This record gives sequence, structure tokens and C-alpha cells, in this order.
Amino acid sequence: MTSDISTVIPDRRDWATAFKALRRLLADANDTQQVFRIMRALNAGTAKAGYLRLLRTADGGRIAYERVELAERFSDPAFVAQFGEGTVGAAYAEFLRMTGYSATGLAEVSKIDGVDLNVRHPYLWYGRRMRDTHDIWHILTGYRADEPLGELCLVAFSYAQTHGLGWAFIAVGGALKSLRVRGGEQVRRAIREGYRRGKNAAWLPGEDYERLLAEPLDAAQARLNIPDPTAYRMARESVGRAAVRADGTMPVTFS
Repeated sequence: MTSDISTVIPDRRDWATAFKALRRLLADANDTQQVFRIMRALNAGTAKAGYLRLLRTADGGRIAYERVELAERFSDPAFVAQFGEGTVGAAYAEFLRMTGYSATGLAEVSKIDGVDLNVRHPYLWYGRRMRDTHDIWHILTGYRADEPLGELCLVAFSYAQTHGLGWAFIAVGGALKSLRVRGGEQVRRAIREGYRRGKNAAWLPGEDYERLLAEPLDAAQARLNIPDPTAYRMARESVGRAAVRADGTMPVTFS
């Protein structure tokens, strides 16, 4: 695997790779590796900007100095099991149980094209931190991780939070594809709501996640200014009358 820093942290955008990956992602929403290809192709400078902003927050210097690898922490069953009922951590434990997802699983999926994301560099550590907290953002925002609509809304939220162009690229691609879906206007409204919620919320990359997991979920959402996703719920209802499976999930692709 390559560890050349200019390859791991590109300093220019690669639109050809991004378009190719987006086509594959829209054809198969479960192909998560394409998300990481899009991020690396279009998010040039985002990790650096985010890391420097983290250092300017009240706890950011300490968080960066400690350099905790959250994938390791979140994959420790004893760590995840310690949080009381109603907390963010308890919701995360239930999320892992219901979906079968894991922080280490997401980390494995992110290993693409021979690029070593474990290089000891502050910007790469910050990038791993963003990757490893993605599912926590699902919990905080109320966007389901097992359906395209929830992911599209979260990528719009993530663009507002990080200004990473890759997130916007995926959101716009999904919105355009929704033009062919019954109830597509509701889908696009939900995506726009995701962006607005991300813009109005507190800056989540600056959170101390170990502390956050111990906080009651409703209190954390109130503190972070993350209200209920009403347009998203309406879109699920609109599209879901015909498309939501018996287990409550939506199909993996819009057709």
C-alpha cells in the first residue's frame, strides 16, 4: 500500500474519478467504497481545514493531542456496552446490533486503491475521525443508515458541516436521480432539509465523542441544535407507501 502523503491526501480534485464513482454508487447504493473514492477525489483541503478548525475549539487541542483512534474505541464491546439507557451510546449500541455494522468494518471498506489511510499524519488522523463518527451522526440526525434516503440526507448535512465537495456531489447526484422516482420532490425537500440542519447545527467534528456518547440523546440533540427531521420523515412516508420493505427499510436503489 502506498503511504506517499501527496497520494493519500490529494491537493487537487479528480473529477473523472468522481463521476465514475458516482455512477457506480447511484447504481448500487451499497457500494460504499465509491463514497470513499468520491471523497478522496473531491475533498482536497477539507481534512486540513477541519483539523485546523478543531484546534481552535475549546477542547480541540486536547483531542488532537490525545489522538484517539475512534474505530478501535467504538469496536470495543465493553466500551460500547457501558452507556446507560437513553444515551447516545446506548442508541449507538442498538444501531450496531440492528444493522450489523461496525467501526472496523467501515474502516476496512475505506481501504481502497492501495492507499494507506493509517499514515501517522494529523490530517489523516482527522480524516479517520470523521469516517469513524459517521454512524454517530446517523444517530444524532435521525437519518437511517440502511436506506439511500437516509444516507442522501446525511451527506447533505455533512456538506454543510464540513464543506467537503464530495458530500455535495453525492447529494446532488441523488437529488437528480430522484427526478425519476415517484415522490421525488419530497426526497429533494428532505435533502435540502439535511443541508439546512447541518448548517444550523453546532459543529459536530469538534465534539468530544467519548463524552457525547454518555449524554442523553434528546439532550445532545437539543444542545447541538439538531431538531426532528420532519421533511425526511414525510419523504419516507411518501416514497415508502410503495417502496419501504416490511422491515422498515427502503430499497437500496431508486428505480
